[in-house]
Amino acid sequence: MGPARQSEFPSASNPGGPSAHHPSTPAPYRLPMSRYEQFHEFRTRLNQRILGAGDPARSKTGATLNTKRFFNLDTNCYKAGALDVKTKELLGLVASMVLRCDDCIAYHIDRCAEEGCTDQELWECFDVALIVGGSIVIPHLRRAVDFLDETRAHKPA
Repeated sequence: MGPARQSEFPSASNPGGPSAHHPSTPAPYRLPMSRYEQFHEFRTRLNQRILGAGDPARSKTGATLNTKRFFNLDTNCYKAGALDVKTKELLGLVASMVLRCDDCIAYHIDRCAEEGCTDQELWECFDVALIVGGSIVIPHLRRAVDFLDETRAHKPA
């Protein structure tokens, strides 16, 4: 994407963004979604696309029975059993960090917040991931902490 035209963004001389006399100019500038918002929008949209949830027109397209069964297995694995949900989410977070899956890390941080994990519990979880995964986990730790901060801004502890 090339440099933006000056009229595309609000400024002191153009507080409303695009001027009315340029019909091809996009609507007024909006702040981009945060990583937290992007994560949730993307995940929801694609899960609906894959599983056809809420869309009768897609009930015969998208995921195979195997994919649906895997999604179901994943959901059921994190339900309370001998281990409570919070502990399972912390375990999922450690595994995701060691496997270096940023989407998985974000998901488990969000779920840990929903399950009431404290920052101290999450930091100790990060420590376990670092010990198991080694220094290659450090970039994912940085993104995890950034996502945790955004999660806390959306879901105060």
